[in-house]
Amino acid sequence: MIRRAALLCLLAAPAIAQEPSWSGAGVVPCDELAGAEFIAEPWEENSATFANGDIRVALLDGIEPAAAAYRLLILSPPYDEVGGRQCRMVGIPGGHGYGAIEFAARHASYDPETGLTLILPARQPDPDPAGDDGWFQLAVRINQQTGEIVTTGVK
Repeated sequence: MIRRAALLCLLAAPAIAQEPSWSGAGVVPCDELAGAEFIAEPWEENSATFANGDIRVALLDGIEPAAAAYRLLILSPPYDEVGGRQCRMVGIPGGHGYGAIEFAARHASYDPETGLTLILPARQPDPDPAGDDGWFQLAVRINQQTGEIVTTGVK
């Protein structure tokens, strides 16, 4: 059993090591950076509602570090016992944000089986000095039936 687990780890290691850094996105519960003071100005251009107002997405600007200041705020079902929505933030695993997110360039689509999908141009915090400009398409899927929020990045 231990040998099988070790073999599986060895087989998976090359795939994990080859994952580009720009594809990393993480969904975490809201923290102090989810406060209203961090919603990027102007609010009306950096916030949008979907699903008859049940889902709200806003661009957050954490100000520092300047190279990794941007995250997405997501308020979505399920609702808690007093009617509040879950609050989640999308950023880079490890608590960092993106170098930029083009909120106005977002595209939204809906599939009844998987939920709302938002696609936004985003920039990794530290582009490759060898020429990669760091821009990619950040995809966020919000399933209001299950409460699941999944992210991916596509170059």
